[in-house]
Amino acid sequence: MSLELGLALALACACITNLGSLYKHRGAQHAHAVDIRRPLRTARSLLASKWFAIGLAMATGAGVLHIAAMALAPLSVVQAVLAAGVVLLGVTGERRFALRVTRRQAWGAALSGLGVALLVASVPPLDGPHSAFRAASLLGFEGVLVIVGLSLMLGRRVGRLADHRGLLVGAAGGSLFGVADVAVKALTGLPTHGTAAVLAPWLGVAIAASVAAQYASARGLQEGEAVPVIALTGLMANVAYIAGGIVVFGDPMPTGALGLTIECAGFAMVCAAAVLLPSSALSDPRPL
Repeated sequence: MSLELGLALALACACITNLGSLYKHRGAQHAHAVDIRRPLRTARSLLASKWFAIGLAMATGAGVLHIAAMALAPLSVVQAVLAAGVVLLGVTGERRFALRVTRRQAWGAALSGLGVALLVASVPPLDGPHSAFRAASLLGFEGVLVIVGLSLMLGRRVGRLADHRGLLVGAAGGSLFGVADVAVKALTGLPTHGTAAVLAPWLGVAIAASVAAQYASARGLQEGEAVPVIALTGLMANVAYIAGGIVVFGDPMPTGALGLTIECAGFAMVCAAAVLLPSSALSDPRPL
């Protein structure tokens, strides 16, 4: 019964997350441009938008459902359900929010969700929470994710990539969401280390990364189309979380032929999604 309830909560979380992101996109269009030099002004402007506030509240509620789902069902199963939920993103955006979603973008969103779901499914079953880690591994991995995020931010200024700056900033936000997710996972492993002093650094990393990710995500929604930006943000966050499980927490890699085949298929779908999602549509250029 607990597994079925966990799956139901994960599915509800996926639907609410995608719906909340679409509301945030609508609200971000009517707010001042996100400006990292004026964080308080930016936050006030975003929260002053009714639709963005609704979307943020829905995202917060989805986070609570995510935690509850992880308490009732295996993490790999929960992440697979969450990833597969993005398949419905294009339909929701087109029918409920009257967004223009091309067939290419719809396929990209679907492949991103299915690809991540296959990557999660290829991971062998875990025994226990699997949250033990080494501080050096965690610091190194988080540092790489931050560098990836900053590189994506800077890439938006490159001539050839400027047409996709909304996607690049959204992907940077996804990378930072990955930083926060891995830090939160590390917090759950602290009791096994018995080092209460370590709590403050990882908690601070999780909070700082979450705030930065929200700003980057909002900026991506202002500069790009809703469905591809939301899909790529989620794709980056999920891939970062899966990689963090392997690199930081020692999650096992697939060993058999079937597991390797599923993993390769998932990776191919993720790569195909990254190619299909971009489009040349842009909003007015404004400095970040």
